[in-house]
Formats: sequence, C-alpha cells, structure tokens
Amino acid sequence: MEKTKNIVIISASEVKNLELANSFKSRFESSKTEATIINLLDLELPLYSSRAEGKFKGEELLKDQLPVIAKADGFVFIAPEYNGSTPPVFNNFLAWLSRSSKDWREFLNGKPAAIATFSGGGGHNVLLAMRTQLAFIGMNVLGRQILTHSNKALDEKSLEAITLELIKFCPPR
Repeated sequence: MEKTKNIVIISASEVKNLELANSFKSRFESSKTEATIINLLDLELPLYSSRAEGKFKGEELLKDQLPVIAKADGFVFIAPEYNGSTPPVFNNFLAWLSRSSKDWREFLNGKPAAIATFSGGGGHNVLLAMRTQLAFIGMNVLGRQILTHSNKALDEKSLEAITLELIKFCPPR
C-alpha cells in the first residue's frame, strides 16, 4: 500500500486566506492526505536583507518549519494581492527559506505546487506573481488555480479537482 502524501499549505495572510487554507486542509484530509498549514504571520520573521542575515540565520529562524517543509511532497501557496503582487511576508519567507541551506532551491525544487488567493483586488496579479516566482525556484506549478474574492465564492468542485491533481503530481514515496 502506498504511503499517504504530505502537503504543506502556506498562508501569507489571515482571515479569508487562512479560511481558504483550512478548506484545502479539510479537502486533503478527506482524500487521506496529510496536510499541514504554516501561517507566515505566525513566524514573525525579521525583514530579510544582507545586514539581517549577519544577525540571524535562516536555519535558526525556520528551525521548526524546515523539517516539515523538507518532507513535503507538494505545496499549496495562498496569498492575497498586495499592490499588484504578493504580500511582503510571502517574499520575505522565500528569501529566508532560500538562505536556510547551501542550495537555495533545496526545499522546493521539483515539487508540485498549487496556488490560490482570496483577494479584494481581483487576485489575478498575485496568482501570476506566485506562479512566476515559484517556477523560477524550480517548482512545478499546476495550471489550475483557485481565485476567490468577496463576489466569487470558493467553488467546491474546483477545490476538489485541484487537490486531487496536486496529489496525483506528488512523487511516489
């Protein structure tokens, strides 16, 4: 029997995007897939810069998250649109993660990822920004994505389809 897949859901904001993260988690669990949510706001990471890196080490700042991230078979990244792009906490997290080992792509390279948003500003730009950035660091971003906002509720059939697709593209254990 194949072991269950392990998905890490990264939420770059609270309230509606964290609700969306919990919807993903529930859907994965109903498909017998392990799912863990990391709320980036809970990490309270200092702003990344070369000066900050002299004071802090990514592997120390993310010591509790690195084992979870390293064993993940796939990811879901959820973020609202900020000024036509990703929120600062999203970029800051990726910066620290990329400085947490000798190989800056180590934790995410080659792994499948789904992207989603609940955005007041439409959400198309943040999805494009996440897709571009995650592909640049070596992730295999699914073509299907989830876009919700105050006038567009989460479509449960789309949620089910994207979770099953992400599970399918996770490497065998």
